[in-house]
Amino acid sequence: SLRGEPTDRTPIWVMRQAGRYLPEYQEVRSKMSFTELTHTPEAACEVTLQPIRRFGFDAAIMFSDILTPLEPMGAPFDFSKGGPKLERPLRSEAEIDSLQKYDAREGTHFVAEAIKLMKEGLGDKTPLIGFAGSPFTLATYLIEGGGSKNYENLKTMLYSRPELLTKLMDKLTDQTLDYLSMQVDAGVDAVQLFDTWGGILHPADYARVVLPCVKRIMDGLKDKGVPRIYFLKGSAPYLDLVTTLDVEALGMDWTMDMAKSLPSMEGYAVQGNLDPLALFGSEDQIRSRALDICRAGSKAPGHVFNLGHGILPPTPISAVETLVETVQGYRKGQ
Repeated sequence: SLRGEPTDRTPIWVMRQAGRYLPEYQEVRSKMSFTELTHTPEAACEVTLQPIRRFGFDAAIMFSDILTPLEPMGAPFDFSKGGPKLERPLRSEAEIDSLQKYDAREGTHFVAEAIKLMKEGLGDKTPLIGFAGSPFTLATYLIEGGGSKNYENLKTMLYSRPELLTKLMDKLTDQTLDYLSMQVDAGVDAVQLFDTWGGILHPADYARVVLPCVKRIMDGLKDKGVPRIYFLKGSAPYLDLVTTLDVEALGMDWTMDMAKSLPSMEGYAVQGNLDPLALFGSEDQIRSRALDICRAGSKAPGHVFNLGHGILPPTPISAVETLVETVQGYRKGQ
């Protein structure tokens, strides 16, 4: 589907499918910190396989965090108090210069080890998706020191010291390309670049600051021979820009009308795009919305069903069962 080749049905996986909504994940997590979990190959492998065992998703996504590759650069995030926190946010040239370049095979060797275990556990039938955060989304966390509502520090740098932001983005772009290349070499079958915060910019700033870095990463992975997915949250105003990328698939969030958006996305497989909160609706609601998306997606060269963003911790297990059963039972023309 990601390559735009015909399939007998719509495949499904969901973002954050290995995670807090699963009781078996909570059990593993109760024994170790989040950072320990991402750094322990056996544990990361176990939580990656859990949703495959329970729901029979058509793909697994490796369990990790978008901030994992920043630690060896000299920017360790603390996950112990709710959201991720960076003790010293990077706001000066000296702080940005202090970020170290490293070889992903060494600095994040535990990710490669986890991928090998995941591939063994999955066998030949279920593909494994690797991922990274986009340079802009990583820069947002580094400059703000965590999540943010208004991105004041980041936007201050964008408008007052654009050359500083460019310097940071360049470093992150090189590191992200190396990190994703390492994942492909370790065995992942596809890669997704998450641009959670790319959609906070004016389209002209997105085109100048974000797009060239995404392009560099995706072009750098082309010869690796695996499908490349770009997911930009809030991508509707940027469609004319993201459709200049050489990638196999584009992720869509729930704010996009898939049927209306497809004509602007010609030639791309699409991934998405149920609102994660739709899983709190009735069984009939879930079925009806899922089928609407399957029908719309059937007009694309390829469609992989997903949520429009990560699944939420309080999501009922029964809702996920209904969703998977509905999507896997759908046949084109239904």
